[in-house]
Order: sequence, then C-alpha cells, then structure tokens
Amino acid sequence: MGKRIVITGSTRGIGNGLAREFLKRRCRVAISGRSADQVEAVVAELGQYYGESRVCGAACDITDPGQLQALWDATAEAFGGVDVWVNNAGVSIERLPLWEQRDRDLATLVDTNLTGALLASKTAIANMLQQGHGQIWNTEGFGSDGATQPGMAAYGSTKRAVRYLQRALRKDTAGTRVQVCTVSPGIVVTELLTGDYDITSEQFEKAKRIFNILADDVHTVTPWLADHMLAADKSGARVVWLTRRKAFARFMSAPFRTRDLFTHLDTE
Repeated sequence: MGKRIVITGSTRGIGNGLAREFLKRRCRVAISGRSADQVEAVVAELGQYYGESRVCGAACDITDPGQLQALWDATAEAFGGVDVWVNNAGVSIERLPLWEQRDRDLATLVDTNLTGALLASKTAIANMLQQGHGQIWNTEGFGSDGATQPGMAAYGSTKRAVRYLQRALRKDTAGTRVQVCTVSPGIVVTELLTGDYDITSEQFEKAKRIFNILADDVHTVTPWLADHMLAADKSGARVVWLTRRKAFARFMSAPFRTRDLFTHLDTE
C-alpha cells in the first residue's frame, strides 16, 4: 500500500485532482474542506471508486487549530498514521488596488493563505516529530517568486510569505526525519483563478489571452505533480510545473497553436 496523505482544500480544484491521482497510485488519502457536506460527498464518491478503506475525510477550517488536530487524528485513526501532509487550501480575492479592497476580504485572505499555512504546518510537523517521520508540502502561487501585478498586492504578499515560511521550516526541522517541501502547480484553471474576475469584463478578456498560453487544466497538471511529489525523498524538494523555460517555449509557440481553456464558463 502507498503513502498516507492528507490534502487540505481537496473537495475541488487542484487538491481534488491531486487526491484522485494519489489514489490511482495506490495511496490512501484524507479529504478535507470547510463544508462537511462536500467532504462527505467526495469521500463517498472516491471511496466507491477506489475503495472505502483508502479514503477518509474531515471538515476542517485551517484557521482553527482544533480542527487541524482533529483532521490529523481522524486520518491517523483511519490509516494508522500520516506520511504526507499537503497544505493546498487557499483563497483569492477580487483584483483591485489595495486601498480599494474590503477589510473583511483582506482579513480572510491573510487568515487562510498565511495564518492557515502557519497553523497547518505547526500541526503537521508537531505530530510528525512525535510520530518519528513525515513530509509536508506547502503550495506556492503568484507572488512566491517576488513577481508583481496590478491588483495582486495582497494575494502576492501572502504567497511570498509562504516561500519564506518554507525556508525557515527547513532550518527548524534540520536533523529530524521531517521533510519540508514545496509544490508550484503553475497557472491552473480553477474557481480560485477565475473567481476574482468579472468574466464579462475587458480585464478578464485580456487575462484570458495570457492564461490560454500559460495555464493548464487540473487533469493536465495533477498527474505530473503527483508522480514527482511521490518521488521526492529529501527536505527542500521543489516540484515546479511551469518553469521559466516552459513558459518561454509556450510564448514562442503561441502564434502557431490555438487554445481556449475557458469554454466551460457561462458569460451570459
């Protein structure tokens, strides 16, 4: 039997895609998300297809330490332990200058993307140290590498902080059997990507032109990510889908191919 894996934010999007790919590779997977109903539905679906003994789940707000510990405990009870913890849960907000953002949206963004990553990492690493081993993955996004773009000050800041967190955690866990790793899925067409746009706007039409060059759908990216994440065997491992070389090649070939990753969107 393969690794025992927890994925936060895995009822949809990249997290859900990773869960399916890990299950295909004989792993056991714990599903989590804020909605208990959604978690239950996904666990039932995946359990029917891959085997009930290989899928478990728990509703979890990653800003709540008690719920994070409950997620660990539920997984450990179901599978006998946790080998891999993937911090995937995150949110985005409308692309606006910082001074036009609503205070509550900023608070939610920072609570989820940064405080949630801190608390989830704390929970996972503390339990892995007690268990004697484990591997934690944090997910990078726009801004992790210091790139900037109009309307992305808040979101990019949270992701830049996650890269610092990764480096610090690697030093904190040095000499232990806990590995701290990074996954960068690139630009993936999910609700997280499109949810902060008015899809009828000129701004979105401009963004689509770039996305159709650089972005991919979940089913393209997650098989490759899963293979490389499972193969990682040392702290500091980085799994990066959209490298600079790949991005350059796509821009060079863009005039010779047509892609539309957004045909499923209802713009009426």
